[in-house]
Amino acid sequence: MSNFSIPPIQNYIGGQFVPATSGEALDVINPANGKRLTTAPKSDANDVQLAVEAAERAFPEWSQMRIDDRYQILMKIVAGIESRFDELAMAETLDNGKPLWLSKMVDIPRAASNFRFFANAITQFFSESHDDTGNALNFTLRKPLGVVGCISPWNLPLYLFTWKIAPALAAGNTVVAKPSEVTPLTAYLLSEICAAAGLPAGVLNIVHGYGHQVGDAMSRHPRIKAISFTGSTAVGAQIASIAAPMFKKLSLEMGGKNPTIIFDDCDYEATLSGVIRASFSNQGQICLCGSRILIQRGIYDRMKADLVAKARSLKVGDPLDPTTKVGAVVSRPHFEKILRHIQIAIDEGGSILCGGRAADGENLPADGLYILPTIIEGLPNSCRTNQEEIFGPVVTLQCFDTIEEAIHLANDSSYGLAANVWTQDLRKTMRLSNELEFGIVWFNTWLNRDLRTPFGGVKSSGVGREGGFDALRFFTESKNVCISW
Repeated sequence: MSNFSIPPIQNYIGGQFVPATSGEALDVINPANGKRLTTAPKSDANDVQLAVEAAERAFPEWSQMRIDDRYQILMKIVAGIESRFDELAMAETLDNGKPLWLSKMVDIPRAASNFRFFANAITQFFSESHDDTGNALNFTLRKPLGVVGCISPWNLPLYLFTWKIAPALAAGNTVVAKPSEVTPLTAYLLSEICAAAGLPAGVLNIVHGYGHQVGDAMSRHPRIKAISFTGSTAVGAQIASIAAPMFKKLSLEMGGKNPTIIFDDCDYEATLSGVIRASFSNQGQICLCGSRILIQRGIYDRMKADLVAKARSLKVGDPLDPTTKVGAVVSRPHFEKILRHIQIAIDEGGSILCGGRAADGENLPADGLYILPTIIEGLPNSCRTNQEEIFGPVVTLQCFDTIEEAIHLANDSSYGLAANVWTQDLRKTMRLSNELEFGIVWFNTWLNRDLRTPFGGVKSSGVGREGGFDALRFFTESKNVCISW
């Protein structure tokens, strides 16, 4: 697929590139063809300990550095990301399986934007003050926590890695970070960029390895003051069970089973295009994808036929081909999980309208992990297929008659991350804004993100909010000061 190559990945601890203390490594696989790209450290609690010690040494200088000086270093990281744009995009695609055009359009630009945004945001971060009738003044100081832990997933590797690291660093913390062991390439390249940008040694430490070893050790470490995690609800619950009794601050952005609600008064063509994008972008491997499509009866048959036709027309193939719309899913275990869920849907009585199987063909490598965009109908909202997160190119269709029924179906889930609604009726928009039980609700759009806004879910989709000043508040502790005279 490419002559792109990378040496064995190393941990980045205390400003040094080092292997795991155990000397063990794990393979990094290209999901588009099943070939090994390189190796990464198989780290454990010993490596986490070294990273924490390095972060503690670096904390006094970094936390007391003038905000403008921190800003300058973070902006050098932005410049480093932009100067290695093509290399980062290629690494993301080879590591993750997503189309190269998507890495270039979304993932790498957003990684640069994350650092740029929080570098600027910290210069505008403000404190409150309260004048008590002229006899006393209360004001709030916000101080960095110390050493914090950031754990990011494999679906948007650099995008979400920087989404956590940038506000933590901007607020004056030092960081121990764990990227997904499935997609470590761009995190490793970021460590090179940070070193070149002059980030002081130990301010950012990147430890590679499995979640049950590295992530678990981070959650248990008594001197890591907070954990910011994005990933599955099951792993988030495990982290919470360890870290909450230790009174660590927790931000958990977890799974979703997001509804797409389509009313018969929608802008039909815009809706059709938007729903396909919300269903199958990044092979459906975005926590915000709309996997439950609820369609009002008046346009159900027409919308169903057009969605199926659009899904069938999406080209599945080589992520380096600019005409590819659906690339490879991220790993063999995840590929098999998605296919198991499709079989569950069949066993539950669902009708496969398109897809429903692995993609094959003369232009696809035999060991590539490709699944056809899949649309299923005929299932009740209570079934496993409509209640469990699949996280792949699989969506279901359901019909509704009234707005009350749409609200009930949408909210009838243990998850509450995001919903997207398609209607031109302002009254519906305002009612749904209030009654949908989700952290994010989009109307007539999807994945339209303003970095100033709070990001996160309710119910089993998460605890806490990221983004904007919410992220800076999470990574700082408030102290009230009262002066009387």
